[in-house]
Amino acid sequence: MTFLAIAPAMAQGQAAEDTDASGETIVVTGSLLRRTDAATPSPVSVVTTENLESRGIATIQEGLQRLTANNGPALTNSFSANGAFAGGASAVSLRGLSTNSTLVLFDGMRAAYYPLSDDGTRNFVDLNTIPDDIVERIEVLRDGASSSYGADAIAGVVNVITKKNFKGVSGRAETGISSRGDGQQYRLSLTAGTGDLEENGYNAYISGFYYNSKQLKNNARRYPYNSDDYRRVCNDGNCGPNNVVDGLDADGAYPGFSPVVTNTGSNFFVRPADAATGAQSGSYQLLNPAAGCNGRTTPYTLTPGELADNAGTGVPTTVCQEDLTKNYGVINPDIQRYGGSARFTARIGDSSEAYAQFNFLQTDVSYDGLPSTIRANAPAPFYFPRYSTSGNVAYYGNNTILQLPVYVCPRGTIAACTAGNGTLNPNNPFAASGQKAAIIGRIPNSFEHDESRTRAYRGAIGIKGPINEKWSYQVDATAMHMDLRRKSDGYVYIQHLLDVIADGSYNFVNPGANSQATLDYLMPTDIATSTSDMVQAQANVAGDLFDLPGGPLQVAFGASFRYEAIDSPSFNSDINGGTERYYRLNGFAVKGSRRVYSAYAEINAPIIEQVEVNASGRYDRYSGGLDNFSPKVGVKVTPIREVVLRGTYSKGFRVPSFGEANATFPTTGFVGNNATLFNDTYLAQYTGPGGLCSVATFSQCPQYIRSGTYGATSLANPDLKAEKSRSFTAGVLIEPIRNLSFSVDYYNIKKTGAITTADNTPALQAYYAGQPIPTGFNVIEDVPIAPGDPRQPRVAFVQSGFINADTVKSEGLDFSANLNLPLSDGIRWTSSLDASYILRLETTFPDGTTQRYDGTLGNFNLTAGSGTPKWRGTWTNTVDFGSLALSGTANFFGGYDLSAMDQGDDYKDCGQMTDHYLPCRVKDYITFDLNAQVKATEKLTFYVNMLNVFDKLPPLDTVTYGAHAYNPVQGGEGILGRYFRIGAKISY
Repeated sequence: MTFLAIAPAMAQGQAAEDTDASGETIVVTGSLLRRTDAATPSPVSVVTTENLESRGIATIQEGLQRLTANNGPALTNSFSANGAFAGGASAVSLRGLSTNSTLVLFDGMRAAYYPLSDDGTRNFVDLNTIPDDIVERIEVLRDGASSSYGADAIAGVVNVITKKNFKGVSGRAETGISSRGDGQQYRLSLTAGTGDLEENGYNAYISGFYYNSKQLKNNARRYPYNSDDYRRVCNDGNCGPNNVVDGLDADGAYPGFSPVVTNTGSNFFVRPADAATGAQSGSYQLLNPAAGCNGRTTPYTLTPGELADNAGTGVPTTVCQEDLTKNYGVINPDIQRYGGSARFTARIGDSSEAYAQFNFLQTDVSYDGLPSTIRANAPAPFYFPRYSTSGNVAYYGNNTILQLPVYVCPRGTIAACTAGNGTLNPNNPFAASGQKAAIIGRIPNSFEHDESRTRAYRGAIGIKGPINEKWSYQVDATAMHMDLRRKSDGYVYIQHLLDVIADGSYNFVNPGANSQATLDYLMPTDIATSTSDMVQAQANVAGDLFDLPGGPLQVAFGASFRYEAIDSPSFNSDINGGTERYYRLNGFAVKGSRRVYSAYAEINAPIIEQVEVNASGRYDRYSGGLDNFSPKVGVKVTPIREVVLRGTYSKGFRVPSFGEANATFPTTGFVGNNATLFNDTYLAQYTGPGGLCSVATFSQCPQYIRSGTYGATSLANPDLKAEKSRSFTAGVLIEPIRNLSFSVDYYNIKKTGAITTADNTPALQAYYAGQPIPTGFNVIEDVPIAPGDPRQPRVAFVQSGFINADTVKSEGLDFSANLNLPLSDGIRWTSSLDASYILRLETTFPDGTTQRYDGTLGNFNLTAGSGTPKWRGTWTNTVDFGSLALSGTANFFGGYDLSAMDQGDDYKDCGQMTDHYLPCRVKDYITFDLNAQVKATEKLTFYVNMLNVFDKLPPLDTVTYGAHAYNPVQGGEGILGRYFRIGAKISY
C-alpha cells in the first residue's frame, strides 16, 4: 500500500482533499476547520483506493493491516481460526498499544464496537464492516486526538472516508489463487450513480459487493507449518520437541503419558476404577482392540523399559500418536462478505448541502476444528469440587475424569442404578468384575465446527452550509447496529454426555454405530446472539474572527451526544449448574451501556505567514460518572517554502471497556507454576522419590507440583477509572524540489493508570505460606494429589479484579519519502517509501519495576505474544505509460527476539526458552509484489497481481500463538506464498 504523507500544499495539496462546493478549502482528520493547505501541525498519512490497487491489495481490511504504524497486538482474520476471543473480526493497533487505543471512524464519526472483546477486555471496531467499494481514501492521524474525538484516540485515528459523489456505472470482477492451487479468493462489485451536485443539485448512488476467501489448512503448507513434530527444526545441534499427541522424543523414546490431559487417538482408552471410590488402577487399554488406531493416527507399542519408566501413570501398552496440526489445523478460515450501500446528496437552497447514507454488510466466518472431545479444563467461574465421584464423573482439579458405570439404566426412571434395576454396561469391559471404567479419547466420527455471522447496519444523515460570509455550520447524526450470531457444532454437552453414559445409549465400543439422533443429543448445536449499538449526533460551527498577519483567526466549537451498548451473553454459561454447559467453549459474557455528552472547541491562529498555532480541547461526561478534559496544542513553522516544522502536545484518555467494567462472566488464563511461588515449608510435605522437595531443589519435586498450572481469573471492576495519556510529536517535512518530498516525525506516548490484571504473586505466596489471603484476591484450592490425601493442595484458581495500575510508554519515528516525476511525454515515475521505527515500548508497574518489549515477542499481556518488531516499512515504485502501469512493492517486517520480560527476567533475555532449537531472534521478513494494469479502452481496465513473487514463507516462530510456527501479524499474508490475482474494471 502506498502512503502519501501529508506535506506542504505545493507538494501534495490534493492528497487529503475534501472540497466544498467552491473547491477552495479542505478538511483534514483531526481538525474542525477548513483550510487551504493539507499540512497541519499533526502528522497525517493518506491512502487512496488507487494506492491500494497499485499494491494489488483486495480489501480495505487488508490494507489497514499493512499500515507501517500497525504493530504488536493487531487482530487478524486468521486469528479467528486459532483461538481468538473476538473470532470473526479484524482490528488495527497503532504504535503497539493494542486495539483499544486506536480509534476507527467512518466519515469522521464513530462506529459500533464489535460485540466481542479482544482477549475478553478490549473494545474495537471490526475492519470487516468497512464497505470496500465506496471508500475514497483513508486518513491516518498518527497523533493523539482525544481533543477532537474523545476516548480511545490515544495512539491515533483511522478515518475511513467514503465517496461523496459518484456518477455513472463502475464494476469489478476479480479472482485469486496461490501458486499451490489453494487459498482462492473471489470479488465482485457494482456501483451506479446519477446526478451532479454542480449541474443538477443532487447526486445519488448505490453500490453492492461480494467477497469470498476459502479456508486454508496447515497440511497445505510445507514443514514445519504443517506439523506438531519439531524434531527436524534444529539450531546448533538442538532440535525441537515432538508435540504430536503421545509422540516420541528426539531420541525415539516414549516420554510420558498424562491421563488427566491426554486426548489420544480415535479409539477410546479405558482403565479399571473402584466402583465405590473411583480410584483408578492398572493401565489404560484400547476399548476396542480390534479397531486399533484409525488412519489419522499412528500406533506405537511401548517397550518394556518405557512401560517401566511410566509406571503408575496408567500408560497403555499401545498408544495412538496423532499430529493434530497436520490433520486438523487451519491457517485461514472461510470468509464470505457481502453488502450494499446507498447515498443521496442534495443542494438545499443556494449553498447548503444535505446527505443521507445507509450501509449494510454481512460477514460470515467459518472453520473446522478438532475431533470432539469428552474432557477439558473447566472455565471460570464454575469450578469442579474437590476430588469426588458423582454418578459417572470424577472431578480432579479443573479436569473431569469420565467413568463408565458398572450398570446402565433407562434414563430418568430411577434414582440409583443397581443390578436389580439395570444391566451390565456393554461399554465397560470391567463391568463383570464390578469395576467402573475411566475413559479418555476423542469421538472419532465427529468434528468441532465454528461459524460466526456478523450483520452491520449503519445509517447517517447530515447537513452543512454557510451561515454568512465568514461562518459555517455542520450537523451530523449516525446510528449503527451490529448483531453477531455464533454457532458451534461438535462440542460435547456435559450433562448429555453423563446421560448417554448412564443409560448406555452411546456406543463407545463402535462409535460409528451411533445414530444421528444420539450424536445430536450428545452434541447439540450451540447458538448465541450478541449485539452492539451506537448512536451519535454532533453539531459544530466554524468561522473567522479577525485577521492576523498570517491570515484569519479561525475558531470552531461544537457539541456531541453518543450512546453505546453491548449485550453479549455467555456462549457457555453454567448458570443452571456446572454440568449444564459444553466442553471447551468460551464462557465470557458482557452487558453494558453508557451515554456520553461532549463539548469541544478549536482555534487556529496564523501568527505570521510562517507560524501557525492550533489549540483544541474537548470535555466528555459519561453517564457512569466519569468525565475528562482533553487539551491539545500544535505548532507549524514554515521558515522557507521548502521546509515545514511541526509539533504537538496533547492529553487523552480511554474509558474502561465494557469487558473490563461490565463483564458478567469473566475470563481465565492458565499460568504455569514456578519455584518462586512456593516456600520450603509447603514443598517439604511433597518430598518426592528424587530427594527433598524445596525451592532450591524444585526440579526434584513431584510432577504434580512442577507441572501444575493455576487459572488466573480476571473479574470486572465497575469502579475503574479512565486511563490517561500524554503525547507529543515533532517532525519536519522537506520538499527540496517540486514533486519530491521527505518527512520525519517523532512520537512519544505515555499512558498512566493503565488498566491491567492484578499481580497474583502476593496471593499465591500467602496461600503457600499459610497466611491470610490479601484483600482483593480470592484463592480456590485444587484437589489433593489423591482422594483423601491430607497434604495441602495446590492453588487451582486466583480471582482478582482489573485495576488501574500501570504506566505504558511508546516512542518512535515515522519516515516517508514521495516522488512524482515525469520521465517523458506520457511516462511518469512515482515512488513512495513509508516506514515506522519503535524506539521503546515498555510498562512500569506500581512497584517501580519496568518491562521493555520493543524488538521482542512480548508483552504477552499487552500484545498477546504477537511481537513488537522495531521496524516496519513499504516501498512502492510505479511506472505509468498511460495505457500500461507497472508497480513493484517491497514489504519489510522487522525481526524480533523470542523473549518477553513478562515471561523472562531481562530485556531480550531468551534464557527462559528451555529448548533452544530456534535462534533467539526471528528473522526479518521481506516480500516483493508486482502489479500490472492495462487500459484496454477508456472504460475497461485489466489487471494482474503477483504477490510474494519469490514465494517466501514467514520466518519460523513456534512461540507466538494465533498461528502455527509463524507470527500471524508478521506473516498472515505471506503464508499464502506466491499468490496471483487477475481482474477487470469497467467504468461508464
